[in-house]
Amino acid sequence: MPVEIIKVPDLGETKDVEVIEILIKQGQSVRVNDSLLVLESDKAAMEIPAPKSGVVSKILVKVGDQVNAGDAFIEMEIEGAAVVPATAPVVAEKVAEKVTEKVAAPAAEPAKAAAAPAAATQKRLELISVPDIGGDNDVEVIEVHVKVGDDIAKEDTLVTLESDKAAMDVPSPLAGRITALKIKVGDKVSKGSAVLEIEVTSAAAPQKAAAAPVDAKLSAAASAPAPAAARTQAIVEEAVGDGKVYAGPAVRKLARELGVDLARVPGSGSRGRVQKEDLHGFVKARLQAPASGSAAGGSGIPAVPDIDFSQFGEIETVPMTKLHKVTALNMHRNWLNVPAVAQFNEADVTELEEFRNAQRKDADKRGLRLTPMPFLLKACAKVLQEYKQFNVSLHSSGEHLIQKKYIHIGVAVATDAGLMVPVLRDVDKKTIWQLSAELAELTEKAKNRRLSKEDMQGACFTISSLGAIGGTGFTPIVNTPEVAILGVSKTQIKPVYINNAFVPRQMLPFSLCYDHRAVNGVDAGNFVTRLAEVLSDIRLLLL
Repeated sequence: MPVEIIKVPDLGETKDVEVIEILIKQGQSVRVNDSLLVLESDKAAMEIPAPKSGVVSKILVKVGDQVNAGDAFIEMEIEGAAVVPATAPVVAEKVAEKVTEKVAAPAAEPAKAAAAPAAATQKRLELISVPDIGGDNDVEVIEVHVKVGDDIAKEDTLVTLESDKAAMDVPSPLAGRITALKIKVGDKVSKGSAVLEIEVTSAAAPQKAAAAPVDAKLSAAASAPAPAAARTQAIVEEAVGDGKVYAGPAVRKLARELGVDLARVPGSGSRGRVQKEDLHGFVKARLQAPASGSAAGGSGIPAVPDIDFSQFGEIETVPMTKLHKVTALNMHRNWLNVPAVAQFNEADVTELEEFRNAQRKDADKRGLRLTPMPFLLKACAKVLQEYKQFNVSLHSSGEHLIQKKYIHIGVAVATDAGLMVPVLRDVDKKTIWQLSAELAELTEKAKNRRLSKEDMQGACFTISSLGAIGGTGFTPIVNTPEVAILGVSKTQIKPVYINNAFVPRQMLPFSLCYDHRAVNGVDAGNFVTRLAEVLSDIRLLLL
């Protein structure tokens, strides 16, 4: 591919702008408009996007350099017009044609050139890169399924990546032979990171006598002018108090996910810019060190000291999985931020269980296992429709509530790697059979670590069931920004006084934990009472 020098676009009247962040590395594939580096003037920071697609061959600047419009900052191998692009989720391509059979006619014999065999083949190298993985950055490579020299087919799994919530396979968009691996287990990758090089064999198109040489086409593509318009994306500066927080989009996104106020994170970058390392260090320090009293008052939380347990006997240090660590952080944050109250009740599900058992033959025909969970989902959706104050989220300003007009419900699933919560969407609009099939599919994906980010987003309410395990009750932690969660325990046969006599009934104990900032006790009492009524008489679901 032709190499082109990429220069700083027009920055207006701004001069001597500082390079504060480099977003790419040598060998990385980029597409048009992918961000390359971040510049900062006295008044604003801006991202410089790629004017073309290609592979970064050399970085000509470093953090702290001063640049102006027209200064060269990277060299990039540009995708040529003569290259046949891959048609799957390959983010960028690096092509080096290697023709093994090529019938070339002398310039004086155009007729013979036109008669070149149609069966000629050619080989080319393709660079396979990480496709779009839903916006995740620095995703860990946990397994490499191929090695150099392997022949692979299209859609064969190349590597497995693990984000905070799920593992995902990266399939091959092409068939061919692997010539080089660009990553190894433990590496951190993002969209566009190089995975491997693959040699692809394809039939060469018959050459025409008047066709321009391939080299000439590549030269023409290389000499084509870059887009004249300077495309820069300004980074919004978040105003906090009397000062401003300087941070890039990736850092701001991570801070939102962790629930961290960036104004409280000391930045180690140029001019106090907050970097990912600063954010991770801040969170780690907050979890491990004694918490100081806040401006609003409070005694703080003393740290739990580490103990050398080996003095008491044999021990083993077992590393926590990434999912386990993220879950622990989220649970700690939720526990500290939500003034939670629990409301307990039980429902007579005798008729519901009789009806469910009567549907076993129909369930077998559909290839489904009809559990109580679809009925719980449907009943909760109905009660959420009636008590809309439970289908809200608190805005961070504390000034208003966000009322949701959809009903998506998460279901906690225990896996070997940790707790996961896939979300069933529009529960109020689906039948029991539809919910049963969708629940089975999501549960299987969760246990195999194949849930996507979209599978775990958007819940309005969560159900955590220990029904298959046992227990008479428990108080699950509210999963913010939701304001309530239902904890379901094991159904028990109890004597119930009906018509002047005690009769055995199947009673389902459950608890509703809720955020007292958004929901008051009367509403919670009404919610659990109505839920018990609906579960006791599922005909109410039809009304």
